[in-house]
Amino acid sequence: MSARQITSLTNPTVKAVRALHMRKEREESGLFLAEGLKLVIEAIDLGRIPRTLLFGTDAASHPLLRRAVDATREGGGEVIEVSRDILEKVSRRDNPQAVVAVFPQVFAALEDLQPETASCWVALQSVRDPGNLGAIVRTADSAGCGGVILVGDCCDPYSVEAVRATMGSIFATPLVKASAAEFIAWRQTWPGSVVGTLLTATHGYRDAPYRAPTLILMGNEQAGLPPELAAICDVTVKIPMRGRADSLNLSVATGIMIYAVTG
Repeated sequence: MSARQITSLTNPTVKAVRALHMRKEREESGLFLAEGLKLVIEAIDLGRIPRTLLFGTDAASHPLLRRAVDATREGGGEVIEVSRDILEKVSRRDNPQAVVAVFPQVFAALEDLQPETASCWVALQSVRDPGNLGAIVRTADSAGCGGVILVGDCCDPYSVEAVRATMGSIFATPLVKASAAEFIAWRQTWPGSVVGTLLTATHGYRDAPYRAPTLILMGNEQAGLPPELAAICDVTVKIPMRGRADSLNLSVATGIMIYAVTG
């Protein structure tokens, strides 16, 4: 298939794509990197079209690549054939995917969310670890949650590490960013339960009185929910620790809560 070819590691397009590993560049450009043909096709199926599609010779004969190329070109994007060295440079991996794409970031507005469209939603306060965030987005997608709200100073859901951890769910799960003040004010309009996890809670996570739509509010990895957010919960719950560990990984705890709510 015909495509522009790039073999130089110093090419400006290669530099621009590689720069998307930096949060500052992602924020300024509104773009992000996604790796793998399967993920790119999932994005296209959901109406998300690459701005730039890079592919190596290993992918040139794959039957799905033609679909990705056609969709990119029809959407006004650029298709480029690159060397393996460039794929390694762009992905910062020794064993890179044969397809890498650049997509526009998408965030939904807090006021545009429609709580009744899903039985469960997730809000994360100041989550720090991109692997945790990506895994939570993937779990939320798997359970049919309405979306994930990022409250306060969170890590970037469009970092390469977070996108990898979502396994494609970054394209299927609505994401929202809000300050704590914005979230607290908006929460007053929530029609169902707002539930948070606290070590001091009296309810177990299995027997709490959840009322749909349920908004699960999780604190960050180190400190948990701050008092001002715990105060806006209708109910707080705890997940019992029966071994020596005194806490769970945030993504695991959030997954337990999501399936407690959704069944």
